[in-house]
Amino acid sequence: MTSRKDIEGGCLCGAIRFAVVGSLAPAAYCHCSDCRKCTGSAFNVSVPVSVDIFNLLSGKPKGFSKTADSGNELTRHFCPECGSPLYTSSPRHPDRVYVKAGSLDDPNVVAPAHQS
Repeated sequence: MTSRKDIEGGCLCGAIRFAVVGSLAPAAYCHCSDCRKCTGSAFNVSVPVSVDIFNLLSGKPKGFSKTADSGNELTRHFCPECGSPLYTSSPRHPDRVYVKAGSLDDPNVVAPAHQS
């Protein structure tokens, strides 16, 4: 676990900013087709964060909901201005969001855990 306080992130254009107040869990690297499509890359790197420590500081993300390859409903949240992917939420895990590692200001706070 990374023990850093006030970890911040946001989108490319700066319209949306968020903070995580507390420690980050290890990141997951996913190679499923949904994750590849939503990132435009070979994989997605996400960090699970408790909703209790995730705070939107400015802006209002837009969401797109879809049933993933796994069968779980996911909502992918992104900036409506620049399109930057920010985080994912799911009714299956209402207590957390999955922050896109690339949206964090400091990439050094991300520690990989596993790939699927």
